[in-house]
Amino acid sequence: MEKIKILGFVGSLRKGSFNKELMNAALELVPEGVAELEVFDLEGIPPFNQDFESSMPQRVMLFKKKIKEADAILIATPEYNYSIPGVLKNAIDWASRPYSDNSFEGKPVAIMSAAGGLLGGSRAQYHLRQVFVFLNMHAINRPEVIVPFVTEKLDSSGKLTDHHTREKIRELLEALIKLAKEKK
Repeated sequence: MEKIKILGFVGSLRKGSFNKELMNAALELVPEGVAELEVFDLEGIPPFNQDFESSMPQRVMLFKKKIKEADAILIATPEYNYSIPGVLKNAIDWASRPYSDNSFEGKPVAIMSAAGGLLGGSRAQYHLRQVFVFLNMHAINRPEVIVPFVTEKLDSSGKLTDHHTREKIRELLEALIKLAKEKK
């Protein structure tokens, strides 16, 4: 059986990002033999400029290529100002352009978010879901992996140790893999 290829990326560039820790946990939890998860770092993607759609920067072309090669997408993102972080929106804008070459077309996608506060990035997730509709992506609805008070769920080195959260990430990966298999 062919493995499902999942491309993951994080909507934060911060080295100690809580959402990078969620992605690191997903790397540990992806079912062996069934799927593989590659994480793409959004660092180095320049601000979107439509003037360069026909001659995209190398980093953007690599990102688009990785998305197209993937069977599914996994995004871990913080919430900035009640919405999607600029770095994530910028990367999505590049990868979906030009309109005739939307790299995300028809892709299954799952979202995770973590924050130090009560809502855990939920508003960013809801805004992302609106973007997915326009991009014709197929979002996993359940389980929702929204991690509030994330600092209480990390060990002293920053690793996600909370059993319940890790189990929800595992369930999210299983749902994403199942949908990706159905779409193949």
